Amino acid sequence: MGIDGAGGTKGGFGRFFIGLGMMVAGGYLFFNAIRISHHFHLGYAIYSFGAFGLTTGMTLIPLIFGIGFIFYNSRNPLGWVLSIASLIMLSFGVISTVQFRMRSMSAFELIMIIILLMGGVGLFLSSLKSYEDKKNIAQALPAQLKETIP
Repeated sequence: MGIDGAGGTKGGFGRFFIGLGMMVAGGYLFFNAIRISHHFHLGYAIYSFGAFGLTTGMTLIPLIFGIGFIFYNSRNPLGWVLSIASLIMLSFGVISTVQFRMRSMSAFELIMIIILLMGGVGLFLSSLKSYEDKKNIAQALPAQLKETIP
């Protein structure tokens, strides 16, 4: 029983680790170039129902009452529903106000990130293919051609 290559195939270990390293480096550089900001304010409307806007501060009111109900009687489902619903609304409010922006970079930096990331993916995926099949096909092809020619 011999040692198989990457993914249990006869593929190459070298392609696997080089591709993995390139993907990690490209992914690091890509995520390092992203800047994140948010606009979560207590007076900022995150949900609107017609002309009425529900602000982020208003979502804290049901949370306060829900926590009070839970501490008064933990078996009261109203307290749990209020608390969980307001936590979900706050979570969605925070996530929906997050903004992603790319930092300024030169064309060289962007091209290097793309090459590292996509080249790494290509090498990584190609390492999972079996190379023995290509050798067998190349050897069998001339024999098949000789049999078909009269």
